[in-house]
Amino acid sequence: MAASRTIFALASGAGRAGVAVYRLSGPTAGQTLIQLSGRPLPTPRRATRVRLADVSGETIDDGLALWFPGPASFTGEDVVELHLHGGRAVAAAVTAALLALDLRPAEPGEFTRRAFEAGKLDLTQAEAMADLVAAETAAQRRQALRQMDGALMRLYDDWRGSLLRSQAHIEAEIDFSDEDLPVGLGAEARQRLTELADAMASHLADGRRGEYLRDGLSVAILGAPNVGKSSLLNRIAGRDAAIVSATAGTTRDIIEVHLDLAGYPVVLADTAGLREATEAVEEEGIRRARARAESADISLVVFDAGELPRLDEAGLALLGNRAIAVLNKLDLARAPLPPVISGRPAFAVSAASGTGMDALLAELESRAIAVLEGGGAPVLTRARHRLAVEEAEAALRRSLNAGLPELAAEDVRVAARALGRITGRVDVEQMLDLIFREFCIGK
Repeated sequence: MAASRTIFALASGAGRAGVAVYRLSGPTAGQTLIQLSGRPLPTPRRATRVRLADVSGETIDDGLALWFPGPASFTGEDVVELHLHGGRAVAAAVTAALLALDLRPAEPGEFTRRAFEAGKLDLTQAEAMADLVAAETAAQRRQALRQMDGALMRLYDDWRGSLLRSQAHIEAEIDFSDEDLPVGLGAEARQRLTELADAMASHLADGRRGEYLRDGLSVAILGAPNVGKSSLLNRIAGRDAAIVSATAGTTRDIIEVHLDLAGYPVVLADTAGLREATEAVEEEGIRRARARAESADISLVVFDAGELPRLDEAGLALLGNRAIAVLNKLDLARAPLPPVISGRPAFAVSAASGTGMDALLAELESRAIAVLEGGGAPVLTRARHRLAVEEAEAALRRSLNAGLPELAAEDVRVAARALGRITGRVDVEQMLDLIFREFCIGK
């Protein structure tokens, strides 16, 4: 890789008490440390105490420096880390000193992009690093770490290697048909391609667990006005996220709360009460509520226990396979509470007092785990991965049905290119900016 200008970033810590970490990467990173500290480079990968001064000789701070000579560094370039005091005055002075030495502030994701361009990691690992930075739950953290360890990269690279071998065998039969080639070379390649296509189909049929785990499982709270949907959301969230009022139709728009449910990310949504709208704004809120009901992964359909034995028809119509029936206002019930509603177990709760909430949350956690848990096999985590694997599988199916070996070989080549785009082996320039834009400064 051609030499590039040295970049720097304040990776963490400025503006509050504690440690601020500066990261430098590029051909002059080591020389910059020598100029700032006035002493030779320290032993690689060993924290060394240094006193830093600007170009005028004024002391900036007393801290620690670590020196990572390339190519044995994260970016493959010479890298320096400065661990300094976290005050704003220190940060301002260090930034000014680095600018005076002709260093350039890093763009978002530029450190990781340089690591990718140096071959230190592939695109799936770079994306996993962004996911790890953004992880809010234990399950998200575990998934990101598995992907950073190369689980997806190894899977797709193995598939791509098998494709290239199969392509070589098919083309050998085309180009060297008059040579003494091993018997059954093409048949062996077709068998391998069949197995690969089936493996890709199985990989795609994962229930979108990886994508749900990145973005959060969608849970919608549905029901008629005044059944206690907003109170239920507040009780589950543990805070007053939604306005609670005895006036019907208070909730007009969808109110979302992001939760950590047993280590899994959940987006819980309160929706407008389902009834005949009285004016245009409420009508739009009800339309959005019905749309969320259709798209939600799990629905909590809430009924007013105080209205038993009558149950509203709008709520009953929503009790599908993904729904959990909730009888709220348990303390107001005047009739025996049914254990089942429309074939669905009913959970009796009081959102006001918290009675019955443990059983409901246990059921919700169980549903979330059923959707998100899987085996140890790597899972798709992004839409671009899914589209590329779908393209690869479709190309393999075409190749297996191709009438001519030349057409089969071309379809295998298309499949290999599709997999290569996931890891960054081919055709990546147009997607790089989109991928690395997700990163924060200093990563």
